Amino acid sequence: MAKVSVIIPVYRVEDFIGKCLDSLVSQTMDDVEYIFVDDASPDRSMEIVAQRMSENPVFASRSRILHHDVNKGLPAARNTGLAVASGEYVLHCDSDDYLEPEMIREMYSAAVEQSADIVWCDWFLTFSRDSRYMKEPDFTSADKALSCMLGGGMKYNVWNKLVRRRLYTDNGISFPDGHGMGEDMTMMMLFACASKVFHLTKALYHYVKMNVNAMGNSAGPERLAALDYNVRRTADFLKKYFGSRYDREIAFLKLQTKFPLLIMTDDWGNFRKWRSLYHDTDRYIMKNPYVSFRIRCVQWCASHGLFVLVSIHYILVCRLFYGVVYR
Repeated sequence: MAKVSVIIPVYRVEDFIGKCLDSLVSQTMDDVEYIFVDDASPDRSMEIVAQRMSENPVFASRSRILHHDVNKGLPAARNTGLAVASGEYVLHCDSDDYLEPEMIREMYSAAVEQSADIVWCDWFLTFSRDSRYMKEPDFTSADKALSCMLGGGMKYNVWNKLVRRRLYTDNGISFPDGHGMGEDMTMMMLFACASKVFHLTKALYHYVKMNVNAMGNSAGPERLAALDYNVRRTADFLKKYFGSRYDREIAFLKLQTKFPLLIMTDDWGNFRKWRSLYHDTDRYIMKNPYVSFRIRCVQWCASHGLFVLVSIHYILVCRLFYGVVYR
């Protein structure tokens, strides 16, 4: 049994997967299995994987390639990988991103030293010209980390978190087939089942913001429907095991899930759509300690129909300021 299983879904990443593969080949930990899941990718992505395998026999011996006959989406690809994973811990790597060479070794060492069920690290938000260090909060309590995630103060992305595999198997947790947007809310279900967690204060993963073809990039009514499904799935899971314990935090999650409607454009149609979603959570807007006062103010303005102020925020902050900072 490998110490770590790394699951890498592959779909339309021919321009990016080479760098991802280089980072996997360069990992400083040996006892790792790499599981590539070809989600019926129509481009040369899998040819590039095969080429790297032929060039690196040792890496090939540690790797498996699984194929979907048709495109099933990111959650299904993750589940296909999980079904065959044998590692004590599982790490998910998106194939248009890449890892620092010591990522797996350092995260596994931290998990063993801390007897942790989940370890997460800081990460880089990587653009074409530069990268920004993204700091994650510190917790050793899974309960406090989960509350922070629900409130929007901690990212629930799967790719910077090493998870003990039995958290999936013992609790019947998998990713939501057919509901791609928000599928990483599954991480909150895993935190709910964890005993001890640990934050490694080092950026070890590069989340690349250049690939418009990536599995997670979609828009339109389907996106909102998938997000709503995953919010309700997460809420139902928490209510089943914890009753009303996280009710306030679930309200925060709903507010944060619909917040992008206020910062994607200055379209008042989106603002009205925001008001129609989870209207019962508006009373929690100013009570969320996990997000900034600015975000709470934007949400408060939207809840009171002050769309002119929401538009001004979008133009000045989202389009002008962040347009310069994150270009």
